Amino acid sequence: MASWGERLEGVRGVLLDISGVLYDGSEDGGVPIPGSVEAVARLKRSQLKVRFCTNDSQKSRGDLVGLLRRHGFDISEGEVTAPAPAASLILKERGLRPHLLIHDGVRSEFDQIDTSNPNCVVIADAGESFSYQNMNKAFRVLMELESPVLISLGKGPSDERHPDVKADGYVDNLAEAVDLLLQHADK
Repeated sequence: MASWGERLEGVRGVLLDISGVLYDGSEDGGVPIPGSVEAVARLKRSQLKVRFCTNDSQKSRGDLVGLLRRHGFDISEGEVTAPAPAASLILKERGLRPHLLIHDGVRSEFDQIDTSNPNCVVIADAGESFSYQNMNKAFRVLMELESPVLISLGKGPSDERHPDVKADGYVDNLAEAVDLLLQHADK
């Protein structure tokens, strides 16, 4: 069997998913996957660049990193790529002002974003924020725009307590409704 060094020859970095790879999440904070804390520590001692990614759109990077640190991982916010900060960067670069239909857990990722007079919608696993009023506001924002912009932070269940409520269903419904109504208005 090849040695650790031989197996990593030519590899310059490692990107690790967080949920289900480093830890199993649950409402009580979850538990590390056996051996994952040690594996991350070993990778960090190597010459490899180690980064982490997640599709979690209900926890800020700060909250997620805090949870992982409590589990024994040596990790910093700057090493984590997540949907909310990526969307925040896109909003800044494009000068977009979103209506945010997101989970309160990631709202802090958008603190530096101007949300006045929205010219786009950002939607994610909003949990309890998925309401008729909030969806209607997102719909109205999109309908008022000549070229609607809808940014989704991911697909999947809106939250673990409501596994049948899919954020992607809301995204698809908004996108389809706006497109259909805009097409109808053009006729």
